[in-house]
Amino acid sequence: MRRRQWMTAALAAPVLGPLTAALPGCSTGGPQALPEAPAGSGGSGGLTPPPVPREFRAAWVATVANIDWPSRRGLSDAAQIAEIHAILDNARALRLNAIVLQVRTSADALYRSELEPWSEYLSGVQGQGPGYDPLALWIAQAHARGIELHAWLNPYRAKQSGAKSVASATHLSRTRPEWVRKYGDQLWIDPGEAGAAEHTLAVCRDLLTRYELDGLHIDDYFYPYPVQDAAKQDIDFPDDPSWLRYVRGGGALSRADWRRDNVDQLVRRMYDLVRELRPTARVGISPFGLPRPDLRPAGITGFSQYDKLYAHVEHWMAMGWLDYLAPQLYWPRAQKPQAFEPLLRAWQSVNPLGRPIWPGLFTSRAGTEADGWPLDEIPAQVEIMRSAPSTGGHLHFSMVALLKNRRGIADALRAGAYVESALPPETPWLSAPACGPVMLERLADGRLRLVAREGAPARVFAVWHREARSADAPWRFELIGPSGDLDGLPAGSLVSASAVNAINQEGSRKTFVI
Repeated sequence: MRRRQWMTAALAAPVLGPLTAALPGCSTGGPQALPEAPAGSGGSGGLTPPPVPREFRAAWVATVANIDWPSRRGLSDAAQIAEIHAILDNARALRLNAIVLQVRTSADALYRSELEPWSEYLSGVQGQGPGYDPLALWIAQAHARGIELHAWLNPYRAKQSGAKSVASATHLSRTRPEWVRKYGDQLWIDPGEAGAAEHTLAVCRDLLTRYELDGLHIDDYFYPYPVQDAAKQDIDFPDDPSWLRYVRGGGALSRADWRRDNVDQLVRRMYDLVRELRPTARVGISPFGLPRPDLRPAGITGFSQYDKLYAHVEHWMAMGWLDYLAPQLYWPRAQKPQAFEPLLRAWQSVNPLGRPIWPGLFTSRAGTEADGWPLDEIPAQVEIMRSAPSTGGHLHFSMVALLKNRRGIADALRAGAYVESALPPETPWLSAPACGPVMLERLADGRLRLVAREGAPARVFAVWHREARSADAPWRFELIGPSGDLDGLPAGSLVSASAVNAINQEGSRKTFVI
């Protein structure tokens, strides 16, 4: 069983808030702070809105094979940048709050790097880059819209099946060929090579120190999915050099346990590195969706990543080497051997530290015209995740299905499951400086702006608003980007707002009448 094969000027592009009508009136001089709302100004509806809704809503943006971005190799810088804006605008309109962007597909880079060559999925030629830094632009524009940006790496793959470019002179397959193994029609970095692990960690260090990432993310590619021979028997991964070196050095583990330990140590060291260099960033891992065979519910059958990919995910959870798990639950509810809800509850049951379990959803399958799932499958899976015990989030594979609104999937989510914005859940085992209280200022041109002048900078503002003079007027919730621009509310609106820090903790909430 194998897994699926699948202008610099724009940095200053304006980002529109969700509320676009103009405010009447203006003032002169500098910003004027509005007073807090007096008691009773909210009418019988009061001044206190409901708690902030919480849910991690993300989409993977896969760059390998140009699945999501850029849409094809060889686009101009301007065309690539236009696609970035389109994806992020779409994500904001859909009320997603995070993007997981693939920045290392095959020991390459979709950002400026002195360690690895530019990815061929940008220009069509590995080592040939654009005239801007894509990751820097993705981060800047995601953050301006109040969207988190998590960088997604493949730690071991060195060449993907669909790769077309000749390897760059600076690619690992040419600079350190002793680390790289040919397996099937792909190239893989041998997890048993200590130098290769150090190199991957150096890539992580580089990303964490140079970019304001909200998360570092790896998926299900550890040791490769098995390749089979003509007799349909698995071909063993060709790691004899590193295995024999381990044995000659006195290693006592079995080969399978040694392979699992190789992966364990990279996961552990990556987690420790994130905690050291960017303490507020979250480490996310998205493994294959089936737990270890002895930990599965009755009736659940299928591929064992523990035995075939040497990924001991349950151990990582027990050790706290991740901040969220996104098991790829890429099956419909009715597929009994891999049924969605039993698998979800099984992962929840092997989570002793209570870290978030935010499943990956196969949204692209629901958006497939010919043999796609029923349109209600993904919304129904979201509702299952919201039922007790709630997961608090999920991720869509992949963004292209939502961007193109295939079979109306984006419309269905926007009108149903995502009718209201949501803030990602807090991560109480992490710490970060708190944001101070919010102020609401009226600018000289009449526009309104939220600011938090004390404490940590606001990553985003959590804003409730409603008509102040109507006791029955419903509260509406929005996330406003760090600029704090609050355009479009009519006079007489009640606004209750807080600043949110890097780990999604709210500062003190203040209420105003405008």
